[in-house]
Amino acid sequence: MAKKRNLITLLVLILVLVMVINFKTILKFAYPIKYEDYVIRHSAKYNIDPYLVISVINTESKFNERALSSKGAYGLMQIMPDTGQWISQYLEIKPFNNDMMYDPEINIKMGCWYLNNLSKEFNGDTELILAAYNGGRGNVNKWLSNGEYSKDGKALHKIPFKETEEYVRKVKFSYNIYKYLYDLEKNP
Repeated sequence: MAKKRNLITLLVLILVLVMVINFKTILKFAYPIKYEDYVIRHSAKYNIDPYLVISVINTESKFNERALSSKGAYGLMQIMPDTGQWISQYLEIKPFNNDMMYDPEINIKMGCWYLNNLSKEFNGDTELILAAYNGGRGNVNKWLSNGEYSKDGKALHKIPFKETEEYVRKVKFSYNIYKYLYDLEKNP
């Protein structure tokens, strides 16, 4: 009986050692990167941190380019049809149709442009940008003007939408993991 217990203990220790040695490799399965060239190119063009873009994609769609949410959001960065139509006018994507948002490069380009647009509105505040990306810029502006959610009108101390609060937390967590795992500081 003691031999069996010692063998099990040894196997567990070996397994733990293998996991520790291969920690980054194992973690990369949960936090993969796809479409890196598009992310690097368009994040640079629109002055957005590529780690933020990758983290949004991972949180929104888990890199499923054919993702379609129950609310009707399309593609990797889960862009809503009205938002896609609006962005397409600025990017001169003509003619535009919703299925175009399934194209990884178009979706990432639109998502980076939109993150940049939100960044300008919210002075580069990542938490506000993410809250607006998920919960809507109009809602974030309302929350900033409400003392229950913002003490100074510049930052949120409380996000009233549970889904948006969780979204911001997930993207920020993914961001830290991606920064640890990958080197995206390349020139396009």
